[in-house]
Amino acid sequence: MLEVIDLEGQRGDSCLFHGVNFCLEAGELLLLRGRNGAGKTTLLRALCGLTPPASGKICWKGEPIHAQGAEYRRELCYLGHANAIKEDFTPLENFRAQACLSGDAEHPETKDALAALGELGLSGREHLVCRHLSQGQKRRTALSRLARERRALWILDEPFVALDAQAVAWLSGRLGEHLASGGLVVLTSHQSADIPRARKIKTLTLSA
Repeated sequence: MLEVIDLEGQRGDSCLFHGVNFCLEAGELLLLRGRNGAGKTTLLRALCGLTPPASGKICWKGEPIHAQGAEYRRELCYLGHANAIKEDFTPLENFRAQACLSGDAEHPETKDALAALGELGLSGREHLVCRHLSQGQKRRTALSRLARERRALWILDEPFVALDAQAVAWLSGRLGEHLASGGLVVLTSHQSADIPRARKIKTLTLSA
């Protein structure tokens, strides 16, 4: 369970949001809305423990995240605005590298990796160096990590940006699978997407 209590976020001397409260249970998704500059990314980074809030508390399974340290991070998957891929790697190499960084005990078989990349529309580009790919193809390469991601809490910043219909359908389905298995998701998006099998979708709009 992820619980946020009276959270306040600031940028410099400016208050971005305050009095943010929510509780997210297994199988639930929180859709974070708000205009540009409302503090959506700041809130996501606070949930990851990357940016300390000005005040308030963030708890995972009843304990403050700052007291859990690495234990909390082992249950967290964060994908921000930056794709966090190696530009000198191919999509296949990035897929394998992310599997290793995630602590995946089983190194992905080549056929499984190629299948996942193919589902994201990267067939024929699996062996191209990422610096030569389009922004949409780079985003799909970054999202391919979710094909094998087993961490309980996914925090995703605008994951649907720059995706075509095929990739949107894949991501929506993968989110649904994660939620159906008891996972939790917090994401920001300016786009609407049908997330199948979601037990409950909550919406939080930042307006400060």
